[in-house]
Amino acid sequence: MKKWFAVLCFSIFILSGYAQQTINRPKLVLGIVVDQMRWDYLYRFYDRYGNGGFRRLLQEGYSFENTMINYVPSFTAVGHSCIFTGSVPAINGITSNEWIDQLTGTRVYCTGDSSVQSLGAENAEDGRMSPRNLLVTTVTDELRMATNFQSKVVGVSLKDRAAILPAGHSANGAFWLDDASGNFISSSYYMKELPSWVYKFNEQKRILSLIKNDWNTLYPINTYKQSDPDNNPYEGRLPGENAPVFPHRIKDLYQKSPGVFRTTPFGNTLTLEFAARVIDGYQLGQGPATDFLTINCASTDYVGHMFGPNSVEIEDTYLRLDQDLAKFFSLLDDKIGKGQWLVFLTADHGAAHSIGFMQKHNLPGELFTAQYLVDDLNRALNSKFGDPKLILSGLNYQLNFDLRKINDKHLDFDAIKRTTIDLLLRERSVNNAVDLSRIAESNLPEPIKTMVTNGYYFKRSGSVQVIYHSGWLESYARTGTTHGTWNPYDAHIPLIFMGWNIAQGKSNHLVHMTDIAPTIAALLHIQMPSGCIGVPITEVLK
Repeated sequence: MKKWFAVLCFSIFILSGYAQQTINRPKLVLGIVVDQMRWDYLYRFYDRYGNGGFRRLLQEGYSFENTMINYVPSFTAVGHSCIFTGSVPAINGITSNEWIDQLTGTRVYCTGDSSVQSLGAENAEDGRMSPRNLLVTTVTDELRMATNFQSKVVGVSLKDRAAILPAGHSANGAFWLDDASGNFISSSYYMKELPSWVYKFNEQKRILSLIKNDWNTLYPINTYKQSDPDNNPYEGRLPGENAPVFPHRIKDLYQKSPGVFRTTPFGNTLTLEFAARVIDGYQLGQGPATDFLTINCASTDYVGHMFGPNSVEIEDTYLRLDQDLAKFFSLLDDKIGKGQWLVFLTADHGAAHSIGFMQKHNLPGELFTAQYLVDDLNRALNSKFGDPKLILSGLNYQLNFDLRKINDKHLDFDAIKRTTIDLLLRERSVNNAVDLSRIAESNLPEPIKTMVTNGYYFKRSGSVQVIYHSGWLESYARTGTTHGTWNPYDAHIPLIFMGWNIAQGKSNHLVHMTDIAPTIAALLHIQMPSGCIGVPITEVLK
């Protein structure tokens, strides 16, 4: 009897030792990307934030105040891909939201995939999406592999690309909004049919209840001191409106243009409510392994594009998002347990101030029209090389040439590029231009040279990169704003980690967007993604 008792005690000792060696990880990781969030929004509206949203992140979490994008162009799909791969377009292949395939001359959407079928969309094309154009793994893929696919990964956004690319290749699901129906949809890449709980959520027609009282300011409009007065000529107007002023009659506008819902703060509310339903539907944070939920709050981008960074609308959108985040964090405390979940919040890019705002205050900034520039260049090239359309487009701040035509006609492509660059350097809007096949030989200063190098993938990028002067925006941004350049207003983003094993603190040393994924990988003790060039940020690993 004593012998058996000794064996039993020894077995318990061995098993307890094995249990103690289990890797310590949070129950749930959340990657929240606030679309078009300039870093300074953390502090510009700080006095008006409550204690549970952005302030909680800053007061409980670790903020990296000097986080920079290290590639161009700084667009949505590129940002989301970089955040979750730790890679850059030169390696991961996501060079923009859409690009010209240099081998065929065709236009390609970043997540378009004709081999899959739409699930739940009224327009079949809206759901024919997948991450197949992403050429490397994500940190979410690596988590799935590290746990032998016990971890569950889901992506959520109003935008297809912002749900799909962060969730990665092996995700359990990705969901985005279909404007026509007002429903969240997906693709057959992930599943054969939508889960029943998605149908139940969609049946609530939550959009209608969110907009039933239209969009008025959360607080008295005269208290919005961080914004321009309402109704400026450099603010855009929603479809069907006569002026960009509160209240915005969203309920009526939505009936004619369902897409208008995206350009309201309620798009963020809907996204976070659906994300909460995803947690229940997939039982995230309740299983044997760490789960990962990626969330993109996209309405900040739509509102910013329409009204600009200094509008009452953008201030109101961030004040409302602050409340939505506070509610969501509180839900996580209740469902997952305080200290049991880890979140990082960042942005895919920033945004420039509106041209009208800049000119009003005597700051540098003007408009240019890429197509006019392309037309002028084509006329000049025609006189020398005998063809009226050698340049196809000025997409993504790059010039895309008709490579097939140039090859068939046996034209000297190097001479064409040299002539194009010489012409570009005479343009008032242009600061510099570089042959992307000869970046190392260029006179671009750092960090711009590295950013251009990191953004160049020859199969999906143009042949000449155009660097415009600071503050010069495409003419379509005559009202509102846009983004995409190397400048700090586009490239300086927030980055805050909070929750599981994260101490409170702040740092102003330089980190890059590519450092986010390897930091998460290090925290979880998993392999970093396959194209990662970033390094773990040591302050949050102590």
